[in-house]
Amino acid sequence: MKAAINGITLILDTHPDMFSPNAPDTGTLSMLSAVEINSGDKLLDLGCGSGIVGIYAAKLIGEENVVMTDSSKIAADYARKNAETNNVGGIKIYCGDAYENITEKDFTLILSNPPYHTDFSVAKAFIEGGYKRLVFGGKMIMVTKRLDWYKNKLTSIFGGVKITEMNGYFVFIAEKREQKKVQKEKNKLSKKLSRKYAKY
Repeated sequence: MKAAINGITLILDTHPDMFSPNAPDTGTLSMLSAVEINSGDKLLDLGCGSGIVGIYAAKLIGEENVVMTDSSKIAADYARKNAETNNVGGIKIYCGDAYENITEKDFTLILSNPPYHTDFSVAKAFIEGGYKRLVFGGKMIMVTKRLDWYKNKLTSIFGGVKITEMNGYFVFIAEKREQKKVQKEKNKLSKKLSRKYAKY
């Protein structure tokens, strides 16, 4: 399949057993539209699937600054193949649960579209492990269709979270801040969401 993101076209091969095998996932595209990937960033694509996030990022910041991982061997193999196809074959790609095999602890961005239809154990591992692998000022960005659990969990670990609703999904951006700068503040919801959920 083809994916056109901000003027960058990617060619991605997929497998029927993989997540969203026929077209780029709307949640993933929403997440990418909400995040800035800049020169100097080091990015982890957590639960990479076909590799769309990591490969897109590598086009922006260089393959040497991107790591991808997935618990599925099929997904990791296809991500590796797709990285080669899109001329960013130098991306480090691992197969393992959550941060298994990930030794780096200097990421500035961790992006994930977690399996939110299952129990929260995977998401819990993603969030708790992500905090430990981000530099101060680094951000964890997640996209799901569920609000409350992710809002509460990200807030409890990071001290706050910005939430935006897009295309029926919630995009969460949590920044790792030094403890002295973490204040007890309300979660930052967009104005639209603040009005929408004010009654709860």
